[in-house]
Amino acid sequence: MQDRPLLEVRDLHKHFPVGKKGLFGTPAQWLHAVDGVSFNVMRGETLGLVGESGCGKSTCARTLVGLYPPTSGEVHYDGVEVSHMTRKERAPYRRKIQMIFQDPYASLDPRQTVASILAEPLKIHKLAKPRERKLRAMQLLDAVGLNPRHIHRYPHEFSGGQRQRIGVARALAMEPDLIICDEPVSALDVSIQAQVVNLLEELQERFGLSYLFIAHDLAVVRHICDRVAVMYLGKIVEIATRDELFENPQHPYTRALMSAVPHPDPKIERTRERIVLEGDVPSPLDPPSGCRFHPRCVERSKVPGDRCSMEEPMLDERSACHLG
Repeated sequence: MQDRPLLEVRDLHKHFPVGKKGLFGTPAQWLHAVDGVSFNVMRGETLGLVGESGCGKSTCARTLVGLYPPTSGEVHYDGVEVSHMTRKERAPYRRKIQMIFQDPYASLDPRQTVASILAEPLKIHKLAKPRERKLRAMQLLDAVGLNPRHIHRYPHEFSGGQRQRIGVARALAMEPDLIICDEPVSALDVSIQAQVVNLLEELQERFGLSYLFIAHDLAVVRHICDRVAVMYLGKIVEIATRDELFENPQHPYTRALMSAVPHPDPKIERTRERIVLEGDVPSPLDPPSGCRFHPRCVERSKVPGDRCSMEEPMLDERSACHLG
């Protein structure tokens, strides 16, 4: 790893307009999907991004690869600010950050063969001559553990795990430095999940890849990630190394997440404390003032006065909480 981050995200915001009002159709409300996120990913590192559904993980990922323009904030790739570049200016950097999507079937064109799916990005970015594309596609299939002879099959002729391997191969075709994995195993059977996770680890070691790994399954996160960032309602509330986070979580929300992970030892499982959060996740259309977690926090009474509801805690080196 080098001292300079491969990817650096600074105060990233992504808001979506909801409804219209007035003569000129100005937005009636704004949905705060991502609301001031900062983190970095080092070369060769796997950073996990976890949190409840709807907290903004996937929106953050899509903003990083340029599928959504950021509302504000900056994204730096290898020291170069890329988030506000034009499409033409960003082209050389676009291929260096690739994405593996959650649904391996929806992310593949059912009308194209695997050969066409893998050759298309090579053609667009001029990475291989026409006569070399088929060979390169076969090499990519072999790299992800699929039979190169199946290159003329269509996506529906493969199983879910095989389709996800094709998605991995498509990401590899661009020869990226960073791959954003948006819940790449959540739609797969448990046995297949382990195979795909092992494949990602093998490819990381072989090609020197960095990963931003988005997931719900904390067991998978603990296995594959070096550091973990915990996200709640558009903000990162804690970020730490894998061992620090799982052995000594600091933020009340992180402790609640960790308490929901079952322990394999039945004796420990029977005696450990389960933290049950009250209420529902607030709407990102009207997020709470102060700490966004305070309406559900079981420890807010430990903070004197109305500080939790009035003052937003800043993310220090570890956690964003007034309890320190």
